[in-house]
Amino acid sequence: MSDSAVTDEDCADLIVHLARLAQGGPAATRLSAAQWTALRYFARANRFSRTPSAFSEFHATTRGTASQTVKSLVTLGLLRRCCNESDGRSALIEVTDAGHATLADDPLADLRKVLETLPAEQRTALASTLRVATGALAQVRAAPTFGRCDACTHCAPNDQGAYCHCTQSMLATAEMQALCIDFSPRARPGSAA
Repeated sequence: MSDSAVTDEDCADLIVHLARLAQGGPAATRLSAAQWTALRYFARANRFSRTPSAFSEFHATTRGTASQTVKSLVTLGLLRRCCNESDGRSALIEVTDAGHATLADDPLADLRKVLETLPAEQRTALASTLRVATGALAQVRAAPTFGRCDACTHCAPNDQGAYCHCTQSMLATAEMQALCIDFSPRARPGSAA
């Protein structure tokens, strides 16, 4: 099929097929796709977004389903519940050492290697296209978008990292690469504001 003959349906099918392929492989049998997603999410989420309810938003599932996924990973010793000092009504979820060790065998590693082989301009174009499509679909579904603090309008960079206007907190430089439920994307150069 030539590139000019690709339909919206083809693109959607390719995205879903790629996601299914990426979540397969020998390591995938250790955990369900939802468990892998949760483990990855909690390893990448910032301190304000490591809650079961934030994960349910990220995974686009119910809070009950997200809670069951988190509970199963706690039982396996891959996650642990911690007291949330800023909000006593919820728990913070942390990845254990065993969880980090499990992530070393993440089934998405093969997809990352494949993406690494793409020329930089193709990776940039792919990421930009996926970002736009994700944001548009999230808007249609009235769902939050997630993104990294370093690309968020709430963050004002400074010498120590950044000040987050949404959480009214300082973020360390290391936190700038984390996923956040309160993400609000900055307009990219050349994009419509």
